Amino acid sequence: MARGINKVILVGNLGNDPDTKYTQGGMAITRISLATTSVRKDKDGNQQERTEWHRVVFFGKLGEIAGEYLRKGSSVYVEGSLRYDKYTGQDGVEKYSTDIIADEMQMLGGRGEGGGGDRPQRSAPAQRQEASGPRRQQPAAQQAPMDDFADDDIPF
Repeated sequence: MARGINKVILVGNLGNDPDTKYTQGGMAITRISLATTSVRKDKDGNQQERTEWHRVVFFGKLGEIAGEYLRKGSSVYVEGSLRYDKYTGQDGVEKYSTDIIADEMQMLGGRGEGGGGDRPQRSAPAQRQEASGPRRQQPAAQQAPMDDFADDDIPF
């Protein structure tokens, strides 16, 4: 019998700088606020934008990397799972929260595009090939140069 699937995939931009804290055991916990925007046309043909905000949490090494390299405005790809929590607030009222617990993250964009500050980074990985069409190559102008740093400089 199947156990179920709880998978979330988001591509969006950070609304603020990451907030990293450490447990007593030294494990990093980094929280970000991620915005995703969708566009649709209303009945009059006008474009309507809708922005959703997502709370994303990174743990361990991934939390350290996210805290060090992500900044407000960074574009990021995140995979993870939904977690719903219920807690009692300081005022004694029960409150609910929904978080995405990230288990994969890829920084998107190049230098100057909010993709991680001044550190050199590789371009985003090639998208999975769609079954209905051929794989398209990224134009050379958008590819990040790979000669100016060693593989040891990459945090992941």
